[in-house]
Amino acid sequence: MYKAIIVEDETHSLQFLKNIITEYCKEISVVAVATNVDEGVAAIQQFQPDIVFLDIEMQTGTGFDLLLQFQKPTFEVIFTTAYDHYAIKAIKFSAVDYLLKPIDIEELQLSVQKALEKKKDLTGQQALQMLLKNLQAPSAIDQSITLSTNEGLEFVPLHQIIRIEASGPYSHFFMKGQKKIMVSRHLKEYEMLLSDHGFFRVHNSHIINLAEVKRMVKTDGGYAILSDDSNVTISPKKKEEFLELIKQRMV
Repeated sequence: MYKAIIVEDETHSLQFLKNIITEYCKEISVVAVATNVDEGVAAIQQFQPDIVFLDIEMQTGTGFDLLLQFQKPTFEVIFTTAYDHYAIKAIKFSAVDYLLKPIDIEELQLSVQKALEKKKDLTGQQALQMLLKNLQAPSAIDQSITLSTNEGLEFVPLHQIIRIEASGPYSHFFMKGQKKIMVSRHLKEYEMLLSDHGFFRVHNSHIINLAEVKRMVKTDGGYAILSDDSNVTISPKKKEEFLELIKQRMV
C-alpha cells in the first residue's frame, strides 16, 4: 500500500478528494491531510509519503512554497487547482501531473497510475526537480522542458532546441549537436508551451527557435535558414508576424 498526503485549504475539496481516493484508488492510503503550507511540510516530514496531492494556491502560500522546502523531494506530486492557473504552463513544461477541480475520477485514477509508475523508476522526482529549477530560473534561457519519449524522460534546455517539426501525431525536436528527439505529441501543444519563450510557429509543420535564425530569404516564397543550415518555409500568413519578431530581436 502506497502512502498519500493531501494538502488543501478548502475543507469541502479536501474531504471530497479524500473520499474518492479511498473509494477509487485502492492502491494508496491517505495517511494525513494538511490545510496550509506549514502543516503540509510537517506531515511530509513525519509520514514520508509516496504521493502528495498539492493545491497550487492556498491562503497561506502556494504549493511551490511547500516544495521549495525540500531540496530533493522523494515523493511524487499531483497538483490540484480550481482554475487554469498561471503555473499550469510551468507544470506542463516539466511533465508533472495536475488535476483541475472538480476532479474527474477517471483522471484521478490515471494520474495516480502514472505517479506510481514514475515512483518505480524515479523519473517523477527528476521531473519535479526540473520544475523547481524552472520556477527559480531568472530567464527563459535558463529553463528546460521535459520531453516524454519511448525510452523515458529527456530534460532539454530550451536554448539547445533549434526547431521542432511535425510528423502526424509526432513532434521531432532538432537539437544542437545534431541530436534528434521524437515525442508522441502534436505540434500544437508545444506551440502553446513555447510561444512565450522565443519560439514561433512559422508553418503548419514547423516551430523554430527565433534565436537560431541565421538568415531570412525572401525569394522562393520566403524561408528561414537556421543555425544547423536547415531551411524552413515561412507560411505567407505568418510572414509579417515573423519579420516583426525578427526585427524586435535585432533592436
